[in-house]
Formats: sequence, C-alpha cells, structure tokens
Amino acid sequence: MADNLESIYCPACGKRMKKIYMPEQKINLDVCINGCGGIYFDNREFLKVDEPNEDITPLIEIFEGKTFKKTYETETRICPVCGMKMVKNFASAKHEIQVDECYSCGGKFLDNQELEKIRAQYTTEEERAADVIKKLYDTVGLELQDFQQKYDERMANPALATIIAKGAAKHNAGRFEKIEEETEQAVKKYLNNNKKFEN
Repeated sequence: MADNLESIYCPACGKRMKKIYMPEQKINLDVCINGCGGIYFDNREFLKVDEPNEDITPLIEIFEGKTFKKTYETETRICPVCGMKMVKNFASAKHEIQVDECYSCGGKFLDNQELEKIRAQYTTEEERAADVIKKLYDTVGLELQDFQQKYDERMANPALATIIAKGAAKHNAGRFEKIEEETEQAVKKYLNNNKKFEN
C-alpha cells in the first residue's frame, strides 16, 4: 500500500495524528504528538526506520521534551487506515516488544518509545535475520534432527532400507495413496519380527 496522505486518528487514544516527513526514507509517518506519542506506519514503512543506522532525526526532534498520555497497550486497536482489527505480534524473535499490526493493509502501530527499543535490539538487518533463523532452528530444528537420526538408523539396516526404497519407488511411480502408511507398517512388522528373534 502507498504512503497514506489522509489525516488519520490514533488507534490507541483517538487523537488526530500529525504527518512527519522523513527525508532520508521519503515517507510520511503518522505521529500522535498531541496524545499518546504512538507512531503509525503504512505498509513496509517500518522497515525503513527499524535499524539504528537509519536516520530518524525528525522523529527525535518532534518527541524531544514532550510527555505523553498513558494508554492501555493490551486493548484491541482498530486500524486507522482501513478500519480492520489490529493484531498484536512480537516485533522480533526476541519476543520482548509487541506491536499492533493490520493484516488487511499491512500497517503497524507502535506505542510511545517502542521504536527506540526495537532499534536497540539489533545493529543490522542481518543480525535480526540470523536471530529469526536461530529461533526457528531452536523450535523446529530439534524435531528435524530427531527425524534425521531415526531415518539414518533405519537406512543403516539393509532390510529396512530395501523396504523404504520400495515404498519410495511406488511413490515415484504415482501410487500416492497409502504408500507412507504401507511403508511404515512394513517397517514396524520387520522391527517386531526381529525383536522376537533377539529375545
């Protein structure tokens, strides 16, 4: 969505927001300067100011020396651009700061001082991305590692490897239905029969 040039009202406190032009990014941000100090970002604008090396001097200057009305951050907010309910999501893989996002138009709303906290979390976009990958590996990677270990153990046994290969050959030939189930049953049958002989 393009930069919204219409006047909008703050989703947190209801005050009219002021347009602040960001010359480096060539965008207008909506700032609740006479209310709670929140900032509304149109779709993709947030990515232009979320790193500490990105110049946000106009925002720093407008906030300087001001105090703002406290809002209830847990309340549901309505997107001031499209009128849809906003959803609370963590701003990064660190799960420290929640922001309000609109899934309809892509807008984001940050409460007062949240932008500064988000900018302090990482020094570069690469560092932010690496943290996301680490978080994914921490949650999904262990499951994949366990799956790989079981697969390797099964493939090390020639009889099981043959059963699995036959299942894969049927799958590749286009017989998709129940192939996985048949292969798993054959593996279980083999393992159960071999347990009898081991005892």
